[in-house]
Amino acid sequence: MALNGSTTNQALLHAQLELWQNTFGYIKSMALKSALDLRIADAIHHHGGSGATLPQIVTRIMIPSSKIPHLRRLMRVLVTTGVFAAQHPPPAAGSSGDDEDEPMLYTLTPVSRLLVGSQNLAPITTMNLHPAFISPFFELGSWFQHEEAPESCELFKHAHGQTCWGQADRDATFNALINDGMVSDSNFLMDIAISECAGAFQGITSLVDVGGGLGASAQAIAKAFPSVKCSVLDLDHVVANAPAGDTGVQYIAGNMFEKIPPADAVFLKWILHDWDDEECIRILNNCRKAIPPREEGGKMIIIDMAIGVEPSDLRHKEMQAVFDIFVMVINGKERNEKEWKKIFFKAGFSDYKITPVLGVRSIIEVYP
Repeated sequence: MALNGSTTNQALLHAQLELWQNTFGYIKSMALKSALDLRIADAIHHHGGSGATLPQIVTRIMIPSSKIPHLRRLMRVLVTTGVFAAQHPPPAAGSSGDDEDEPMLYTLTPVSRLLVGSQNLAPITTMNLHPAFISPFFELGSWFQHEEAPESCELFKHAHGQTCWGQADRDATFNALINDGMVSDSNFLMDIAISECAGAFQGITSLVDVGGGLGASAQAIAKAFPSVKCSVLDLDHVVANAPAGDTGVQYIAGNMFEKIPPADAVFLKWILHDWDDEECIRILNNCRKAIPPREEGGKMIIIDMAIGVEPSDLRHKEMQAVFDIFVMVINGKERNEKEWKKIFFKAGFSDYKITPVLGVRSIIEVYP
């Protein structure tokens, strides 16, 4: 029976295609995870800019010969989704160039180039694809059906019996997964942030990076602005693993919900989206108490998403919406400008400025 006389068969098939794109989206994520686990990008990178054939990749990733046909199929997905590129090698001298059996050459794309080199995004991508963060979403439907106290309203705790931060405190391997992920993101993003919005960091003499982990962001700021005294505030078990030697940064063990050390500026990168509004206001109140008045240079510098603020193309909108669901795993929340303004003013701040120059993220300057 026809659903609608004006609905064509091709429209129905297109709708099914869209349904399948959403249904099987996890395959793309798992293909990427497999590439990370096998270090395929590193194998291709090892062969330089000319690319690597499948046999050359196999010699680096060390898989059984019985799995090579399956690897070829995995590579086809990774090429189709833009993680890698593939092309036939240039024909040899005297060859007609028509040999379709010639092995494909796999090369890096802008996406997979982010997974190699000394400052790559492999650790944060590995963290985001870790089973501890993915498995709670299998319970998302049932989670919605259960009434829970606000302090228990966390997908991670619903799935694992403890909060994400509680597990990090008890499990050194999981703690390293998070810290290494945050370091890789900061190593990637901070040079861009400083280049795109240097004015946010100028005119201050001291800065405390709240929840700054192992200090990658603070180190980047200290390097770019040597006159700024930079420190990092984080929990005991995080500071205990801070890098040794002269990093140009002071590490302070403490709790941002209790007290923040005084400084001209408080820096929060990807911190406030981890917490609900009430907890954010507690953090923001402590930030306000730690900084001088605006006329004396006091400010907060936040790197986080501001949903709906430019750029407004579909890919940015989709990723901001997806990330808002992702941070539900730790009872977090991505905010639009109205929601940011609400918590800023409730915490006693008087003004703010959003600069959307970091892809789906923005630099937000907040003034007392």
